[in-house]
Amino acid sequence: MESGSARTIRFTEQLTHEGEMVVAYCPELDVSTCGYTIEEARTNLQTALRLFIEEAAKLGTLRQILSEAGYNIDDLVMESPTISVERRELVIAETVAEYLA
Repeated sequence: MESGSARTIRFTEQLTHEGEMVVAYCPELDVSTCGYTIEEARTNLQTALRLFIEEAAKLGTLRQILSEAGYNIDDLVMESPTISVERRELVIAETVAEYLA
């Protein structure tokens, strides 16, 4: 790959509410941030990821971090290694659920 070429990384964005805040999380790189709106949280996640990647590059650890996260670093567009993101269910036993009452 030509040195200095622009690259693209695709990542999983997970959004959840915590109180009044929206938390944005990228599980592949374990980076999270928040905002008061979905758009603000998304923008903040883009910024946090950009800063994380820039800092890892400065420290000389970017290739290792991306490889360990499952990215193919030789691709111009590095795809998210996430296999599945879905909602699942777990039934809580009555003996445990009574603590929620």
